[in-house]
Amino acid sequence: MKKMLLAAVATTMIASPVLAADVKLGIIYGFTGPIESLTPPMAEAAEMAMKEVTDSGSFMDGSSVTGVRADSTCVDAAAATAGAERLITAEGISAIVGADCSGVTIAVLQNTAMAKGMVMISPSATSPALSDMEDNGLFFRTAPSDAREGQVVAEMLKEKGYNSVALTYTNNDYGKGLAGAIQSNFESMGGNITIVTAHEEGKGDYSAEVGALAQAGGDLLVVAGYLDQGGKMIIQGSLDAGSFDTFFLPGGMIGDSLPEAIGSDLDGSFGVVAGTDSPGAKMMSEIIGGELGPFVGESYDAAALIMLAMQAAGSTSSADFAGKVLDVANAPGEKIFPGELAKGMKILAGGGEIDYVGASAVELIGGGESAGSYREIVVEGAKNKTVGYR
Repeated sequence: MKKMLLAAVATTMIASPVLAADVKLGIIYGFTGPIESLTPPMAEAAEMAMKEVTDSGSFMDGSSVTGVRADSTCVDAAAATAGAERLITAEGISAIVGADCSGVTIAVLQNTAMAKGMVMISPSATSPALSDMEDNGLFFRTAPSDAREGQVVAEMLKEKGYNSVALTYTNNDYGKGLAGAIQSNFESMGGNITIVTAHEEGKGDYSAEVGALAQAGGDLLVVAGYLDQGGKMIIQGSLDAGSFDTFFLPGGMIGDSLPEAIGSDLDGSFGVVAGTDSPGAKMMSEIIGGELGPFVGESYDAAALIMLAMQAAGSTSSADFAGKVLDVANAPGEKIFPGELAKGMKILAGGGEIDYVGASAVELIGGGESAGSYREIVVEGAKNKTVGYR
């Protein structure tokens, strides 16, 4: 990512004043649409970090932090952009946690955040296109790029003995980027992809797509889509047609709603989603009282990084704190884990340094990329089961 802040942009920054009684952060997630089952716990995790900071009394001279939600829909760029505009102009937010899906994240960044000089930290926008996109130093993410996930998927397929697979992807920035990464990595390892075909979200019938995949064949179907709409329906259609009985499920397909909808017919399918077994992840699991759902830890961390960077800069203006995000995310400094945001705030207020580890073992590389780790999933008894990490 290109992280040179432009002086011209700095003059357009919209932010809460330093001594504001209530700092507002926008949360732009797809509360409706093809990942709607994933976003409520993601938003709650971001809001949990905000409450933790507010309760500490140590943030920005005792200021509180409130989250304000907007619906990205995950797939409608115009709706996501309008939501971001509303949060900035009407709600007076100081930064954005999000967006979630890659296409809407790119739209909000290019159409709104850059024009308004607004920092964005996404927990789940994974398109490789975001890695080197011009962003005026305003965009960061706590989930790793799909360039890395494509390599992991290819490795897992080969390790499990799959040499010929079909591939379908949701027709947007996320799907295209991930499909390209899977294809290039799998083929470089000697694998054969019988077909690479796109599908649209929100259709009522996927028989044509299912038929094309069935005709191409393969030992397994890789579904680089979304678990609540197109991806789910293609899996169900393939099972009904008897064309595939095992599926690879990348990050956008991992969530409880998919095995609940498909049932035991999904057993034996496997996949990956961003995740780690780090000490911070275990601490976060204890705080919420269960295993972390997809992108939940990353959401907590995205909100935490924004607030810690504000504290380090002594300002809620993106012009001031954007340059502090990498400082608080990486060494040197005292390590800060989930539940320790008050500690981090006090260290920064005293002029000290922190190394925010958080729930997802945060380590921002390049201009704001997450180095990232992945959780391996196998579906057993119509439930996702974690079987390893890589």
